[in-house]
Amino acid sequence: MISTVIPRLVRIAIHPIKSLDPCPVSVAAIGPGGALELDRVWALYSVDGRIVNADRNPAMHRIRFEFAPGLGQVTLSTLGGDHDLPPRRFAFPADTEAAAEWFSAYLGKKIIVRYLREGLPDDAIASGPTIISTASLQAVCEWFPDFDMEQARRRFRTNLEIDGVPPFWEDHLFGPNDDYPVRFRIGEVQFEGSHPCERCVVPARNPQTGENLIGFQNRLSELRRQNLPQWSELQRFKHFYYLATNTRVPSSEAGKILRVGDSLHIR
Repeated sequence: MISTVIPRLVRIAIHPIKSLDPCPVSVAAIGPGGALELDRVWALYSVDGRIVNADRNPAMHRIRFEFAPGLGQVTLSTLGGDHDLPPRRFAFPADTEAAAEWFSAYLGKKIIVRYLREGLPDDAIASGPTIISTASLQAVCEWFPDFDMEQARRRFRTNLEIDGVPPFWEDHLFGPNDDYPVRFRIGEVQFEGSHPCERCVVPARNPQTGENLIGFQNRLSELRRQNLPQWSELQRFKHFYYLATNTRVPSSEAGKILRVGDSLHIR
């Protein structure tokens, strides 16, 4: 049975550069592909066309950025390593060639930076924003006492965070299979909840250093299994290394605005 509480959107995060840290904002528009505007619109590629991401390149965890107000400029810097570089500022999102030179020097291989207006979401089918509850992140911090909330947010890299609900409430937002999406609204934006978000190796790594936390996947999976709520659709879990919910956004919602403080209503 669905709770009568009204969840509220308390945090919006876009990731302008795929595989790098989130950038919190108070307002975000839905972009042309259903993702948040400016989310993952810079993507790094190798010369043979493969995506260069943090999954296979732990050194990317050491890259920091600072966006100017309005996100028209970005300053990239590093925390150290074999190819440490001084900070450098680029026009965003136009200055892809100069940025590619900087990434190439840091990663020690030829990098191509592409600007993709629709973004490059991790899930090409359910390309809408990912959603998690504050309580779920707090639960993870209890399971891993060395984590604080900021570190948990940087590890799991979700777009939308909701509050006022118990841990793993976001499991309400997907149905028993792909034929039964859960329709809900945040503010004026209509969503379809698709499926639980399967995690990769990135959450196991320290978001600043890239150092791997041994046993993270097994521990998270086991505690997720032990704490799976009664409202979760068990058949959607091939295993239990899942956290957050993936969504789809109808094309009719492009340009609509999400704001921190918006309420979430399941239809």
